[in-house]
Amino acid sequence: MGKLITGIHHVTAIAGDAQKNLEFYAGILGTRLVKKTINFDGPDVYHLYYGDEMGRPGSIMTFFPYKGLQRGRHGKGMLNTTTFSVPLASLDYWLTRLKKFGIAHKEPEERFQNEVVVYFEDTDGLGIELVFNNKDARPGYSNGIIPAEQAIKGFYNVEIWEEGYERTAGLLTEQLDHVLIAEKGNRFRFAAQDTPGNYVDIICSPDSLRGLGGSGTVHHIAFSTPARAEQEDIRKKVLERQLNPTPVLDRKYFTSIYFREPGGVLFEIATAGPGFSVDESQEHLGEALQLPPQFEPKRSQLEQTLAPIGIDLANYL
Repeated sequence: MGKLITGIHHVTAIAGDAQKNLEFYAGILGTRLVKKTINFDGPDVYHLYYGDEMGRPGSIMTFFPYKGLQRGRHGKGMLNTTTFSVPLASLDYWLTRLKKFGIAHKEPEERFQNEVVVYFEDTDGLGIELVFNNKDARPGYSNGIIPAEQAIKGFYNVEIWEEGYERTAGLLTEQLDHVLIAEKGNRFRFAAQDTPGNYVDIICSPDSLRGLGGSGTVHHIAFSTPARAEQEDIRKKVLERQLNPTPVLDRKYFTSIYFREPGGVLFEIATAGPGFSVDESQEHLGEALQLPPQFEPKRSQLEQTLAPIGIDLANYL
């Protein structure tokens, strides 16, 4: 029997201004806007998806942008840093690019062997790292501005701060097919697959304040499961742990269940398919506003409510 969880599917965060969000992730970082839709639970707000060429699991960063929303606070009980995988040889390229666009960043530092990290924050204060490494065999996505050999390949890891790691580690290893693969100081790294894009780092941070939601914070992390049958199996396992998962919800591009892990972070289990090409061809992903069928009758109203967004990539050479 194969694993029920194969790794990270996506990370969803809360942003402020949608246009600034697009400029940062598609312009400065060079990821592809693969879907422009709405928050299915609050349709007057965009849901923007960025990723590689196809929006494959392990590359997808998504945002709910609420203009004018107060900033949140990083802290324990939250996923505070999302990292992107880039080639080790691209360090100078990215340091130069961050400086060019005025992105304040920390000096490079080595974390684990052959793993150099640079921390910075997006326009809303969301914690981001580039992880420079030679482990990642995935191709980089080139938007024609950033060369493929320098480009982001997808996620590398995520970083969750907790009071202690044991209860969350128990959930990951007993119900979600993860194993402990590395540790250093107060950092414990787990993975369903020992490959970039699937690492979950738990940081024991008992002295930190609890995090507060708002712009610049992560709403949830989604783990990938092959299909609906495996998703139902995971739901049963989570129920047995008394973590009160939601029913299976149709998100058009995947189906989902949600529950909170013992430390307070919202976890999602999302199916790998059907994917983002169900309503747009690969060549035109992210170009038009896509709505689930239940909101199509309100399209005109929603298009008037949602501020237009767009980008000229030539400004990000």
